[in-house]
Amino acid sequence: MPQDEHDDQPRVPDRSPERDPRTGSSAAAARIQHQHTWVDLQVRQAMERGEFDNLPGAGKPIEGLGTEHDPDWWLKKLVEREKIAVLPPALALRKDDAELDDRLDRHNVESEVRREVEDFNARVIRARYTPVDGPPLITMPRDVDATVEAWRERRAARRTPPKPDPTPAPPKRHWWNRRR
Repeated sequence: MPQDEHDDQPRVPDRSPERDPRTGSSAAAARIQHQHTWVDLQVRQAMERGEFDNLPGAGKPIEGLGTEHDPDWWLKKLVEREKIAVLPPALALRKDDAELDDRLDRHNVESEVRREVEDFNARVIRARYTPVDGPPLITMPRDVDATVEAWRERRAARRTPPKPDPTPAPPKRHWWNRRR
């Protein structure tokens, strides 16, 4: 037990059976009764110091407050926050195949495009040799050279500006100029 510098006897913990001579209640009960005033004092002093000013989320509604209770709310938040894939491998590969061209268009170097396609093909082949878990795998590996050539064509089409129309439209005539 901790001791005071001035006392030779150890301090009595809050759970002691000693009683307050004035009230007859235990010291722990008396301390609990006055704890809320201490907490209020600490909060009030922190407010005066400005520690609660400009907190993030101030004035914004609390997300999910007032909606019905979902017992799996924590699991859904975890999946959303960590971006955990909950699709079976076959469906995840279908989704990746559909999004692959858009992902490739974000790359500027051909070696990165080739690496991305080779990684996709490796995942497809790995999924083919694992036991079927969920729907069947119908996604095929992509031809690396054909995919890179298609990427080059899309990239060239984005770089060339559209050709202006050689025949400009005739000027629009206003209603007051129609008789002329």
